[in-house]
This record gives sequence, structure tokens and C-alpha cells, in this order.
Amino acid sequence: MLVKDLLKSHKTTFSFEFFPPKEDAAADRLLNTISNLMPLGPSYVSVTYGAGGTTRDRTHDLVLRIKEQTDITVVSHLTCVGSTRSEIHGILEKYRAAGIENILALRGDPPKDQKDFVEPADGFGYAADLVAYIKKHFPEMCVGVAGFPEGHPGTPNRLQEIDYLKEKVDAGADYIVTQLFFNNSDFYDYCERCELAGITVPNIAGIMPVSTKQGLIRTAELAGGARIPARLLKAVYRAEDDTYVEKVGIHWATEQIRDLIDNDVRGIQFFTLNSSLATQEIYNSLGVRDSTQLR
Repeated sequence: MLVKDLLKSHKTTFSFEFFPPKEDAAADRLLNTISNLMPLGPSYVSVTYGAGGTTRDRTHDLVLRIKEQTDITVVSHLTCVGSTRSEIHGILEKYRAAGIENILALRGDPPKDQKDFVEPADGFGYAADLVAYIKKHFPEMCVGVAGFPEGHPGTPNRLQEIDYLKEKVDAGADYIVTQLFFNNSDFYDYCERCELAGITVPNIAGIMPVSTKQGLIRTAELAGGARIPARLLKAVYRAEDDTYVEKVGIHWATEQIRDLIDNDVRGIQFFTLNSSLATQEIYNSLGVRDSTQLR
């Protein structure tokens, strides 16, 4: 099913994001994790690319396995990094043949040894270009794009940042999934700025529970400097060890989600880090068995 249709049929959608493991055995374990989360009734699941497109083949393999082994709608991330137009066209052709009809179109992060993004020869320089290409050659596909409630690390000008997002929507994007955030007021302000810019497609809020102190630091770095609220930092620093940090993270994320639901958010995406525990605990804390009770 197309994500845009799921968004129309549910007041709020709930989705889970996974990343492709680097080893086959880990991929098998991940499929077990996905199976454990299916009773929660997610609207769909998505699979990421590694930085610089390093997991491209494993992303495709995992997407196809989820499609073949479950009845859940699956979204594949697709980036501009390291791929020519013909290579991306070939990927999309394979997805079309396999019945994969949902893509999250991203510019993507450069490889670790490359400071800045470099447009591939005969490739795409911006996510908006990739969106337009998909919509032209694969018009039946549903395409999502990324949004940045705290600002894009490569675009200090916040007005220009929303202009760039508008370009992706004007190119044909059907919905937006945001980068993670820890303060809901940042998300609400971002949504208001989207409205002012004439962006009317649904915004799905990206939520990731903190699980370790080191993970919190790494998250801030990977997110381009995500703002960590002082109250969250205090709670993490008070925790005796990472067992308690995880409890703090689950509580914080639960309260974020509770508030988002109360404010009629169009969708929530759980960044699961390939673990089912935090997501299951959040559902328990919300007092529900599955997503149907939250819609």
C-alpha cells in the first residue's frame, strides 16, 4: 500500500525504521526483531542507507526480504550518493518488479573520508532532483523526503532551509519524515513554518529513545548537532548506568509521543536502532497493545 494512502486512511500513522546489518547472521536476527514488533500493528516500516551509500545492496536485500516474508508495507531509502542516474533507474526498476512502491528520497551523507557531498558524475545533486526523476519515470510510486525541525546542518539560513524543503515537495514529494528531535516545540515551530511556506503534505515526526550515554553523544553528532534539552541531560547524567539511561530515554520518548498524539500529529516514526525493546516499552507506557488504539 502507498504511504500517502495510509496517511489518508489513519488520523496518525506509526512506523518503524531499521538499518541493514553488515552481516548475514545479524540480518536474520533483525527479521526476528521485526517479527516481534509486528503485533504492535505498525502502518509501515522503512529501511535506511548507510552513509555514502555503503549499505546499498544490503538495503535492497532487506527490503525485498521484508516484502517477501511479511505483509507489512515497506519503504526503501534511496540516496543520490555514489550512484549514476542509470544505476538509480535500475534499482527502481527492480523495486517496481518486486512490488516495492514506496521510496524515501534523500541526498544522503557523504562517505566518512569525504568532508562534503560531491555530486556523482551523471547523478543527482539534490534530493529534489531525485524526487522529480522518480515521479517522471515511476509515477505510480509514493515518495517521501526528509525534514529538519532543528534545521539542516548544511543550511544555517532557516528561511532558505524551508525553501529547499518546498522545492522537494513541489517536485512531487507525497510526505515528509523529520530528523529526530527531543523538544516538541521545535517540531511544532517547524510545522508552522511549513504552513507559512505553503507546504501542505503530511509531516511525520521522527522519535528516537536514548539508550546509552555514549549513544546520546553520538546521536547529537550524527544529527548535525541535535539540541539536547537540559532536563534530558540532567536525567541521563543522574542515571547510574546505561540500564537506567534506557529507562530515562523510554520515559522521555513516551512523553514526546503522548504530546504529539494529543496535538494530532499526522505520523510518528520510531527510529528503533534495530531493537524492539524500547518501542515495546513505549507502547506499554502509553497503555496500549497496538497502534490501532492510538489512531
